[in-house]
Amino acid sequence: MNIRFYNARILTMRDEKLINGELWVQGERILYVGDGTDTDSVYDGLHLQSILWDREIDCNGNLLMPGFKDAHTHSGMTLLRSYADDLPLQDWLTKQVFPVEARLDGEMIYHLTKLAILEYLTSGITAIFDMYLNPDTVARACVEMGMRCVQVSGMSGQDHFEESLERTERCYLQYNKDDPLLSYFIGFHAEYTCSKKLLESVAELAHKYQAPVFTHLAETKSEVEGCKERYGMTPAALFDSLGIFDYGGGGYHCVWMNDADMDLFAAKGLSVVTNPGSNTKLASGIAPISDFLARGINVAIGTDGPASNNCLDMFREMFLVTGLAKLREQDAAAVDAWEVLKMATVNGSKAMGLPDTDILAPGRLADLIMIDLHQPNMQPINNIPKNLVYSGSKQNVRMTMINGRILYENGKFADAFDAEAVYGKANEIINSLR
Repeated sequence: MNIRFYNARILTMRDEKLINGELWVQGERILYVGDGTDTDSVYDGLHLQSILWDREIDCNGNLLMPGFKDAHTHSGMTLLRSYADDLPLQDWLTKQVFPVEARLDGEMIYHLTKLAILEYLTSGITAIFDMYLNPDTVARACVEMGMRCVQVSGMSGQDHFEESLERTERCYLQYNKDDPLLSYFIGFHAEYTCSKKLLESVAELAHKYQAPVFTHLAETKSEVEGCKERYGMTPAALFDSLGIFDYGGGGYHCVWMNDADMDLFAAKGLSVVTNPGSNTKLASGIAPISDFLARGINVAIGTDGPASNNCLDMFREMFLVTGLAKLREQDAAAVDAWEVLKMATVNGSKAMGLPDTDILAPGRLADLIMIDLHQPNMQPINNIPKNLVYSGSKQNVRMTMINGRILYENGKFADAFDAEAVYGKANEIINSLR
């Protein structure tokens, strides 16, 4: 479709400067971003006198910006929202989560992923970095609903995880070419769920394809201490010694990293994906965000799964990133709102290998959102980036577009989505497993 947005405030995320003007979408890509005074050059370049618009949308002074990138999540865990709360991480995993997950099948995960996608859309999330069971049904759900999805393998030694080296390699080859909405990373669950032999095999696979690797890393103090007891080094150092990070990648959580770990991430250009909502709820700790930024480490933001968070809300995550950093450092100036907004958009794109989704610019993919500024929490308009981080909420998401397709607008999902059917199926699944 050809869609013209006009009368808009536009935050491209290239810098903090706002543009008052227009944004044009042609098919799945952005055709024009500007103040509307130089559009003749666009027509000249296309050898056209005009463009036949399928829709022309008056933004009424509202904000267009790149969509948020949820750089760590487990979409199928919508099943366990508010099912296993108020427990320490290891009890939560081993006594509640793993036993239920062992009973899930691919069709269940397909429906549970669709529920998560509806929530992503309401939060302005246009791409997800998903680690969960049965990647084939996750891929099917995302393609059917138009969600941009980067999957990462969750290989481990746990019986309920079906991932294997062979399956990971098959998915890596298949989902990096099948559909423009899909891509796939090599990964594994965590050091404490993997044997050294499996970790060595992950390194071999990464070297075979010269591919980055992602994993849960230094989420809890006990995880790091356990790794030191087993191997005499931290998880980050262990993975590096095995060659797992030789072609990049990074870690999810990264709460309990020491100076050497952080220096390693900086030297190798690895990404940290922080998950403050989950880390707060599970009392895992507060990640040293200021230290990461001081070293130039790429920091992205993830919600983690809806079982440990429990909501898939990037506005809450953004506030927690900066709020917890200020508490940790005892410095109200720590982790500026603009840096946080970059983490949720530009930095997430970098971590997820999605360079065409980072900013709003001609030729970039049309993954964008409209923020309603005509609500009390967005007024007065002193500083829009700070408003988004400190006072924004999901209620401000007016529209979510992915790949040039509007999937959520004015509180309603695209006509192709039957939200009530999705909700009903999720409840049917959990009732069958009680």
